[in-house]
Amino acid sequence: MSGDASGRESQGALIHALESMHVWLERAFRIATGSAFAVLIIAVTVQVAGRSFVGASPVWTEELTRFALLYLAACGTGLALGSGDLVDVDIVRSAVPTPVARAMRLLGLAATAALCATLLPAAWLYTHIGARQTSPALGWRMDWLHASMLVLLASLGLFALLSMIRVLSGRE
Repeated sequence: MSGDASGRESQGALIHALESMHVWLERAFRIATGSAFAVLIIAVTVQVAGRSFVGASPVWTEELTRFALLYLAACGTGLALGSGDLVDVDIVRSAVPTPVARAMRLLGLAATAALCATLLPAAWLYTHIGARQTSPALGWRMDWLHASMLVLLASLGLFALLSMIRVLSGRE
């Protein structure tokens, strides 16, 4: 009996540690998403002000807008999956019994995590290739831009795994 109790305790401690990691990751990605959005707003504001008052906007604003938009999507996608705000087939899951809906959710999360894990090596290669290139207007190394795909796949896969754990532990 005491073995079962200690096993449940260690399982509870593990779940608590994973929940803490999930909270920390969520905060970090919220800050990153907000920062990318702030950069996007500033770049677009400079663009619009330049076009409205000067007649032309600085060339770098186009590039910075694209970079910020990529990181906004990369950092926000995992958050959206974790919160349930990512595009989903809720109408189907709401029409089936709860155990079936739970199984469908787990299957979707597992497929997402597996796809992300499969694509990570290609994203790493893509990022590595970018080290030999620079952006035309800002002169930044393109591996910093290409790394947004690594961030996207890693965060989406990680949030999918954490969501699977939440579903399996009955917390979601």
